[in-house]
Amino acid sequence: MAAGMLTKAISGLRCPRLTAAALSCSGQAYSTAALPKAVVTPGDITADQDKLLNVPLSQPDFFRVSELFSLKDLFDARVHLGHKKGCRHRLMEPYLFGSRLDIDIIDLEQTVDHLQQALNFTAHVAFRGGIILFVSRRRQFSHLVERTARECGEYAHTRYWQGGLLTNATIQYGPGVRLPDLVVFLSTLNNVFQPHTAIRDAAKMNIPTVGVVDTNCNPSLITYPVPANDDTPAAMELYCRLFKVTINRAKDKRKQLDLLKGLGSTTSD
Repeated sequence: MAAGMLTKAISGLRCPRLTAAALSCSGQAYSTAALPKAVVTPGDITADQDKLLNVPLSQPDFFRVSELFSLKDLFDARVHLGHKKGCRHRLMEPYLFGSRLDIDIIDLEQTVDHLQQALNFTAHVAFRGGIILFVSRRRQFSHLVERTARECGEYAHTRYWQGGLLTNATIQYGPGVRLPDLVVFLSTLNNVFQPHTAIRDAAKMNIPTVGVVDTNCNPSLITYPVPANDDTPAAMELYCRLFKVTINRAKDKRKQLDLLKGLGSTTSD
């Protein structure tokens, strides 16, 4: 009789869906205990987090940045107007459409492609919680750049760039300081028409950069160069609006996915 009871007990343990198995012994009834809930380990949390971060990588334009602007919008903002032919940088020649009245004309079809790539990369950085730093030395646009960074919850630097802010950050600010994950240059030149020092520092620290490069700029050290006019107020307002909308859209998308993930885990529990 004891052997029969043991056989029934083992068969009950082998069937995980069996939550109660009555075992008769001297007229008494016993039940098997309910199975414990699965324990969530840190490895499971990391796997879920990685899966969430890889969702935007499944589509080439997950954040739909291509619908934010058109070629006509760039033309109306005078993005195609460059500098005089005598100020042309030789590395900017592949991005030129031609020259008219001794003024270089930028190829807007290439500008559309490069700007979409730059906005898409910026959106991915913002989606993953990265720090984005806007940089510009144009005094007339300093308030616009700072307001743009503030409205999208990021940072801006529009004053004199002190050497070592990136390359010597641990000594200037102390250990444990976090460098920006992306630097956006709305103008790659300083006030004396020389390449901005932060471009070289970011390249040394392997920090990706997005930069608006005019016909008199050097695009070689910029990770995502955008051939476009960096002098016209209408063009600068367009760039700031596009980056602000892109960053806010990416952050909102992250919040939505986090919310859906939380609701899904609550429902499964």
